[in-house]
Amino acid sequence: MCQENNNKKLKKRNEIPNEYKWDIDKMFASKDDWEDDFKAVTKAAQEYATFEGRLGESSDTLLNALKQRDNIWQKLEKVYVYSRMKKDEDNRISEYQAMNDRCNGLIAKTAASMSFFAPELLQIPEDTLMSLIDGNEGLEVYRFALLDSLRQKEHVLTQPEENILAVMSEVTSSTNDIFSMLNNADMKFGEIIDEDGDKVELTQGNYITFMESHDRNVRKQAFEHKYKAYIDLINTIATNYNYNTKTDVVNSRIRKYPSALEAALFGDNIEKKVYTNLIDTVRDALPSLHKYMSLRKKILGLNELHMYDVYVPLVELENNHIDYAQAIEMIKEGLNPLGNEYITRMTEGFAQGWVDVYENEGKTSGAYSFGSYDSYPYILMNYNNRLKDAFTLAHELGHSMHSSYTRESQPFAYGDHSIFTAEVASTVNESLLMKHLIKNAKDKNTKKYLINLHLEAFRTTLFRQTMFAEFELMTHEAAETGEVLTAEWLCEKYGELNSRYFGPDVINDEEIKYEWARIPHFYRAFYVYKYATGYSAAEAISDLIINGENEGGQNNARDLYKKFLASGSSDYPINLLKLAGVDMASKEPIAQAMKSFSNLVDELEKLI
Repeated sequence: MCQENNNKKLKKRNEIPNEYKWDIDKMFASKDDWEDDFKAVTKAAQEYATFEGRLGESSDTLLNALKQRDNIWQKLEKVYVYSRMKKDEDNRISEYQAMNDRCNGLIAKTAASMSFFAPELLQIPEDTLMSLIDGNEGLEVYRFALLDSLRQKEHVLTQPEENILAVMSEVTSSTNDIFSMLNNADMKFGEIIDEDGDKVELTQGNYITFMESHDRNVRKQAFEHKYKAYIDLINTIATNYNYNTKTDVVNSRIRKYPSALEAALFGDNIEKKVYTNLIDTVRDALPSLHKYMSLRKKILGLNELHMYDVYVPLVELENNHIDYAQAIEMIKEGLNPLGNEYITRMTEGFAQGWVDVYENEGKTSGAYSFGSYDSYPYILMNYNNRLKDAFTLAHELGHSMHSSYTRESQPFAYGDHSIFTAEVASTVNESLLMKHLIKNAKDKNTKKYLINLHLEAFRTTLFRQTMFAEFELMTHEAAETGEVLTAEWLCEKYGELNSRYFGPDVINDEEIKYEWARIPHFYRAFYVYKYATGYSAAEAISDLIINGENEGGQNNARDLYKKFLASGSSDYPINLLKLAGVDMASKEPIAQAMKSFSNLVDELEKLI
């Protein structure tokens, strides 16, 4: 093993064996190679201006402009991804900070050099554009993208205005960078006394592990130390978030959207009702969450249930240690319904160095799947040898496998994913793994543990992310009416919302009203609701796949799901999910997920 739980001191990056690090040197063999591509993009972006004023002159010119645009962004994506991943290995290294900053600048300059494209394209009469597409076979691949551009016509500005916004993007995106540096590089959370009586540094990576400790004093220490760091900086963070939200509102107004929410939904062609349906449906189901909290209080034998008590497992397993190698084998077994080809492709990914496994000093917290169109779909982990970490790995593998199938089947133009669909692919993996483990639980205690873990997945992904979504809607609507999002206002509103979701059996600790201040996703507005919709869709799809597997023979649900995985962004998310048999324009998948949660609560109650 590389980093056991009894190793209290966080390792330096060079102390982690290479077998547990991602192999991103396959992207660039040397810094000189990276510099060469950086310079090539800079030059190509400058030369792109030769297409200005000519997009409508012929189908060949339009095709060449589209191809060259894709070539530039494809290479720039690779340059940026590498710099960002190197920075994430250790945020304290100034060389990689500088490389990433240079890429952010180049992205802004490249966007500015191409800012003429959208307004000029939309100046071409629609019948002329359709004639160009129909008259050139090479343009057929761009048909969906070009028609989608026409849909966005009313929100595209003039060329000079687009150029200004592109140049300003380097500044307007700074609030996210500021929070990231505060959160990952500058903040310290001090030391706490762990279960063994030893002093240990509290970090972003081990916080949740301490919150799951069966030693209540450890949980309380971790909770209070964590929030003290944010409370000490609350006015700075509130000011930063205030301007982040104002930027969303101003940009939506500049582009003539009715609201910041509708601006965020427009790109995916998602109706506002999908967002509000989620909030309304989950609100209606809050009594089942309140029942779960009441049951949690009873099982833990507590007179008062505090916010630092909501993560601890209700059942303690004799051995909850799952090392990385065990996690890989467990995931392979759980994802078996997806078929041999899927498992083989995933196994090859481990051997190719997709995953950066363990936490080290300065490493970005959390987990993600990332990569460029030309690279492996890499995974950042902070693996801590718990069953929950195995689920996180399965989740990120879902993203990476989605990328693998898509990049094999789609051109660069459609080689990415909407978060709306990406979160489905990741959560299908979690759902399949969970249902496999519950079905094969060897004893009552293990089954109770797994059901509790499943309930926690519902709570943290569907309920919690919907609560976040409601908070984002609240803050943006306030900013749209001229409200200044002060620390006091934000804390008051968040505290009220938290109390409503968790119900009367949970003490609304003073610290919890500051929780909004530590959520990185809030700096990408109206993003988190997709976790909740994705979870609902994934639960439905996993059931379809498992039922198909049980019937024997050809698994049509699995085949349809793989078709979805290979579809990239070649259509709108709602349409793509219909390929896999789920209609997210309706309330049904969310309501069904809420019913499943309620049934699991009842099942747990019977088992105790």
